[in-house]
Amino acid sequence: MDTRQWLLDRHGPVCAYCERRVNANAITMDHVTPRKGKTAYDRRDNLVLACPACNALKADQPFLAFLLARRARAASLLRYGEHLSPMLLDLAKEIAGPEAAARAARLADPDYPYLD
Repeated sequence: MDTRQWLLDRHGPVCAYCERRVNANAITMDHVTPRKGKTAYDRRDNLVLACPACNALKADQPFLAFLLARRARAASLLRYGEHLSPMLLDLAKEIAGPEAAARAARLADPDYPYLD
């Protein structure tokens, strides 16, 4: 299964940064750590789905700068926590803050009955 389809099956056509639901044909894949020079990481733990607006806004910005510009993006990114690299996940948790990290952990728990 290709990575795009794997992400769609796992997360649905939802932007990792703004949580907007997008038509599955329009959603794009984004490298969390940009594909710039020697840092071209095409592994699944560096890829998320992004709406065209967020993908264009992020472009080749460093991951940290993009999330710090709007901390809510880090909280949104935490819903992808299961497959992201530990380094990316730790940075997102630190930026989002402990309350957002705790909420993401609750929502990831299959036994948690609420959607918050």
